[in-house]
Amino acid sequence: MPEVEAIRTHPLYCKWYARLKDCETDREYCRHGADHLIGAARIAYIMVLEQGLPYSKELIYATALLHDIGKAAQYECGDPHEVVGEGIARQILSDIDGFTDQEKEQIVHAVREHRRYDRSSSELGRILYAADKASRLCFDCDARGTCSWPDEKKNMNVRI
Repeated sequence: MPEVEAIRTHPLYCKWYARLKDCETDREYCRHGADHLIGAARIAYIMVLEQGLPYSKELIYATALLHDIGKAAQYECGDPHEVVGEGIARQILSDIDGFTDQEKEQIVHAVREHRRYDRSSSELGRILYAADKASRLCFDCDARGTCSWPDEKKNMNVRI
């Protein structure tokens, strides 16, 4: 997936990803590293295949890889990571070949929408939202008891 590798190795992505890792060094709750990003991508792609939706694997993986890229700004100064992430994703995608302008817009909109699930969200945004949440393995988390997620949102079973 050359487009995904171009994102993962893009200097701006690397800069923000390193900042995020630094911010989460001592975090006891869910982290936003490669395991989460790739897990969300895999779940989203399974959803796309199961529902027969017209999104390519590259588009799904690119979207998932970018969805939390603004998280360091949320830790550092309180800015919503989906807003910051939308801007970072747009900058990175402007340098990436292989996606149409329409696909790039779908990606940045999904990054912006991934924290809320509602009827006004795009289809891709709703898929990313669901995959993002489903990728969390709350049933195996040592910090589950003090997590701020309400119990009804915690993943206490394996699900997609």
